[in-house]
Amino acid sequence: MRMRNASLCLLTCTAVLATISAFALAQPYPAKSIRLVVPYPPGAGTDLHARALAQKLTENLGQTVIVDNRGGANGTLAMEFVAKSAPDGYTLVYALPAQYAVNPALYPKLPYDPIKDFEPVMLVVRTPLVLFAHPSLPAKSIGALITQAKIKRDNLVLASAGSGSAGHLCLELFKNLSGTQILHVPYKGAAPSMIDLIAGQAQLSFLAWSTAGQFVKTGKLRALGVTSAKRAAALSDLPAIAETLAGYDIANWYGLAAPKNVQKQIVTRINAEVLRALSAPDLRQAFEKEAIDVIGSSPEAFGDYLKSELVKWGGLVRSSGLKVE
Repeated sequence: MRMRNASLCLLTCTAVLATISAFALAQPYPAKSIRLVVPYPPGAGTDLHARALAQKLTENLGQTVIVDNRGGANGTLAMEFVAKSAPDGYTLVYALPAQYAVNPALYPKLPYDPIKDFEPVMLVVRTPLVLFAHPSLPAKSIGALITQAKIKRDNLVLASAGSGSAGHLCLELFKNLSGTQILHVPYKGAAPSMIDLIAGQAQLSFLAWSTAGQFVKTGKLRALGVTSAKRAAALSDLPAIAETLAGYDIANWYGLAAPKNVQKQIVTRINAEVLRALSAPDLRQAFEKEAIDVIGSSPEAFGDYLKSELVKWGGLVRSSGLKVE
């Protein structure tokens, strides 16, 4: 009798647990807060527009979208964290070419694979970087900078968000095309590098306009040029570096991804909600003001784009001889 009662109790508990699990699975997504992982410290351009996007998603979804800053190792820590998170759509990463396309060529042993470990959700935005200079730098144009760099070899210092960051590779391409030598000093994120640039510890840095543009207006920094092949519509008075240095064309982009094996309907829902957020006039205008071009791709298009970018950025890393142990 006791054994039969124990068996009935076990069956009852199993049935209750199965019912609870089925109920949880049946709940519409999202049923709780969503973590949006950003691979840089607070204060950088990535963090600023990730927060703007998170705020709009929070308003639309009725669930809080929390920005989780996880800087370090050129975003490797953040990507590994998301890759190993539960594939339930509640942990996402908002990352750049540095994490998706540069790190695989930069690090001999990478704890994640940008293709195998992630479900692409959307190529969200694209933006050129701007070459900023400290006001003490005599050069006031790209041509003058190249001349100065050739005269004073190794005397110029460029601060970047880290080894292998977009700013670092912008420098490598600049040196390759101009035949100059500029010392690279990596920091743990764009915000710390900008602080030292403003303080005059470095003379140059490639940064997003949304990160450092405000300091041009106050005279603390000078903008020399944009990294895209043509001038940015929002910064039409600022020349493209390519106007002086033929063939110079490099831009940052920001993509949203989830851990591998997230259900397709969840990926589709996230994509649709981000697209709705990007369609909001206030968010779109705020992005365009900061020279950020809204893309809003499909998951499939972002997946194809990732593969092509792995080839492009990987080739730049290898041609520059960069390697991080």
